[in-house]
Amino acid sequence: MENIKTYIQENKNRFINELIELLKIPSVSADSAYSQDVIDTSEAVKSSLEQAGCDKVEICETDGYPIVYGEKIIDPNLPTVLVYGHYDVQPPDPMELWTSPPFEPLIKKTEIHPEGAIFARGACDDKGQMYMHVKAVEYMISNNCLPCNVKFMIEGEEEVGSVNLKTFVENNTAKLKNDVILISDTGMISNQQPSITTGLRGLSYVEVEVTGPNRDLHSGLYGGAVANPINILSKMIASLHDENNRITIPGFYDKVEELSLEERTEMAKAPFDIEDYKKALDLNDVYGEEGYVTNERNAIRPTLDVNGIWGGYTGEGAKTVIPSKAFAKISMRLVPNQDWEEITELFTKHFTAIAPKAVKVKVTPHHGGQGYVTPIDSIGYKAANMAYNETFGIPAIPVRSGGSIPIVALFEKELKSKTILMGFGLDSDAIHSPNEHFGIFNYLKGIETIPLFYKYFVELSK
Repeated sequence: MENIKTYIQENKNRFINELIELLKIPSVSADSAYSQDVIDTSEAVKSSLEQAGCDKVEICETDGYPIVYGEKIIDPNLPTVLVYGHYDVQPPDPMELWTSPPFEPLIKKTEIHPEGAIFARGACDDKGQMYMHVKAVEYMISNNCLPCNVKFMIEGEEEVGSVNLKTFVENNTAKLKNDVILISDTGMISNQQPSITTGLRGLSYVEVEVTGPNRDLHSGLYGGAVANPINILSKMIASLHDENNRITIPGFYDKVEELSLEERTEMAKAPFDIEDYKKALDLNDVYGEEGYVTNERNAIRPTLDVNGIWGGYTGEGAKTVIPSKAFAKISMRLVPNQDWEEITELFTKHFTAIAPKAVKVKVTPHHGGQGYVTPIDSIGYKAANMAYNETFGIPAIPVRSGGSIPIVALFEKELKSKTILMGFGLDSDAIHSPNEHFGIFNYLKGIETIPLFYKYFVELSK
């Protein structure tokens, strides 16, 4: 694999242009208006795997959007790496905050990315990071240095909870059999300091509806005499945290893992500047659960956040009404050992119980998933660390992420193999936000580093 850097340099423009073409397709899985675009993207991914040299590539239909499966089996007796990624993207809203159209990819230089970054929805999450694996395998196949078997499973519903992936995995365990699962849907500390994500939080996502009167009412004629659902909902939401910013749902913390002082000390070794953090987000101060620092609050502690709230009149000018209904979307990030279905049930029971008799409450669960922790003494982790060390010149730091990839726990349960999270994005890449981007450096560095993972994984597996 000595010529990987030469190969990347010779094909740099092609690699970038291919990704740009993929990013032009608005594969928004949450919005049915983009259904054909999502399907078109699956076809584009299939084509890219075929061109990379996979012997078998197929579109696997589900009850939702299809899963693209591909493989290159060189010897059944050799180890097999299963690459997972997703080709769907988040909605681009709010559109007015984008500095360039979200589906018209544009390369811009930034302070963090002096070599340029591709600005587009899905650039980092996850088309850019998924496509690194396609190009890495292309290199290994074309240069006859693929040291083991490889399989791809690229889905189109990750951003809406991977609702059909569980069934697909359960029904295709033989097809998906592997020795390690490789995912790049996470980030690293910086372009100078790589890291490997060793823990993910779980997720419970619900929508709540509070109903008062059977119609919107005149606030002068009825104000003070009937319950205002927005007022009630606001009070209920406010009560979900106490004065120390701990969640007040009974039983919520019963299974929360308390990390030892030693583990927390190891986490604290990751470079982090609180002033830079506040400056980047234009904050006067940070906020969260007492007794924990910022990098613990967003990684090893559970959370409850309102993601959206609405009701009543929100148009221009004034309309004096007491609304009939108020709504909110709420997500809870969970730590390992917290079962998302159990937490959803606890939330539903508590939220219903704290509502006054003057209103009716409905809780609708949307989706969720379990948290995950991977050991740092596994062959897969060691191989990833060796790969990063070779391309960055410095060992990776193990970190726990505040994000959620619910299917990781599913993979271990059904496929009996560990997942290695080799992310190349940065916290500043604005995933799920306007102006999402992915650095050219990061994209190409991923293509350079991934083949080394295969090399070292095979060597360590002997």
